[in-house]
Amino acid sequence: MSGAAVVAALAGLLTAVALVELAAARGERAGARQAAGRHADEAAGSGAGRLRERLLALLARLGRQAGAPAAPRDLAERLVAAGEPFGMTAGDAMAVKGGAALAGVSAAVPLGPLLPGRLGLLVALALPAGAFLALDLWLMRRARRRGQEMERELPDLLDLLRVAVGAGLPLERALGDIGRRTGGLLAREWRTFAAQVELGLPRERALELLGRRCPSVRVAVLVRSLERAARHGAPLGETLSAQAREARAADARRLDERAARAAPKIQLVVALLLVPSVLLLVGAAMLAAFTG
Repeated sequence: MSGAAVVAALAGLLTAVALVELAAARGERAGARQAAGRHADEAAGSGAGRLRERLLALLARLGRQAGAPAAPRDLAERLVAAGEPFGMTAGDAMAVKGGAALAGVSAAVPLGPLLPGRLGLLVALALPAGAFLALDLWLMRRARRRGQEMERELPDLLDLLRVAVGAGLPLERALGDIGRRTGGLLAREWRTFAAQVELGLPRERALELLGRRCPSVRVAVLVRSLERAARHGAPLGETLSAQAREARAADARRLDERAARAAPKIQLVVALLLVPSVLLLVGAAMLAAFTG
């Protein structure tokens, strides 16, 4: 393989990676403007942030001009679970995906003839497909990270909610006060729920939207408990206490599993780095002694 082929292959791979990175940067910037209190991009006003925004806008414009495909039914749900990054609708996301695919094609066309055998055809097919699916993979990873972060916040917030509800506060008032006085993703989503109810949205609909914005199994269980309590007037104190205990137990199990996985890694570091370094020192000392 010639040097030109290697450079072209690297350029194609970097194009796909850059698309995902641009989507992430645009999502962080636009999230600061969302009423739901999503992630803010601290570097939004920087020159790099503005450059990334222009590049992403160009990519979306390219996809719209070429004719973006129809959005699948679950794309809107995945966008909501991922925090609606860069304020996109499903149509905007498909425009970005179409523009990414065209960028992949533009990188694969000059690269394919340079590669030997069927490798060129494989790259010509895989690079546009990978660029088209890059946004989906990023949304999946973002939703998973959001869910994990919410689950870490959940035990403490459940205790606060139990105390607030036990003191006689209405549900939306309790969730809103906790959301305003604490930080984190889940607290901001609670604050959004309270704001929606204050603006006249029915509580059942606001709870449904809260569950859609929180990609976590434990938060989904909490939302169902809140829905049952709002519908039937059931007391929440014992339910919240039990869920808080279960969440802390799950966190403890996760930490134990991480510690168990860390032990072999530590042993590997000791075996491959520390032991040879000590033997080198001993060998150097012995060599110095033998050679005078």
